[in-house]
Order: sequence, then C-alpha cells, then structure tokens
Amino acid sequence: MDPERARELLERERTRVEESLAALQREGPLEGDERLEPGDVDSEDLYQDEFDAGRIEDLRRQLAAVQRAEERLAAGTYGLSVVSGNPIPDARLEALPTAETTIEESERYGP
Repeated sequence: MDPERARELLERERTRVEESLAALQREGPLEGDERLEPGDVDSEDLYQDEFDAGRIEDLRRQLAAVQRAEERLAAGTYGLSVVSGNPIPDARLEALPTAETTIEESERYGP
C-alpha cells in the first residue's frame, strides 16, 4: 500500500477513535445523577455506565493499535504481518487500517 494512503487511513482512524473516546469521557457516569441512587428501581444508568466503561476500554485498545500501525509505517513494515512477515492485502488494510496479520492468520490465531 502506498505510504501516503496508509497515513491517510491511519489519521482518519485515529480521529474517529479519539473523538469517540472524548465523547464518552465527556458524558461521564450516569449512575448517582439526580435523585436516583445506584441500584434504584427503574435505574438503567448502572448498566449504561458499565457498557460505557467497556466501550472506553475497547477504544483505548483501538488507539493503541493505531499507534502500533503508525510505528510500523514509520519503520517501513506497515502492511506486513507481524506474525509471518507476509504482505497484508491492500483491501484488508482499507477495511481495517490497523490490521497486524493476514485474514488467514487472524482466523487461525485470533485478532
């Protein structure tokens, strides 16, 4: 993949992740707001808080994957599997700019 195109894809991915993360962190926890206390009847805020915490953790993992991909791009190894060194098809990188393995390796070894 052309390094300039890779840079563009990674920049777009970083922006998407950072904006999503900032929005979740800006909203803050819902539980304990207003008159409802944690665990009160009809309070779904605890569930939402836990869901958001999981989403924040996932976004942080995605941000770390973007950083690793940017490091591979700087090192000249972007687009090569970190497992085998085989090329990752451009179509996969277009769909998932942070891909670290080929589809076959991902199916075999997990994400």
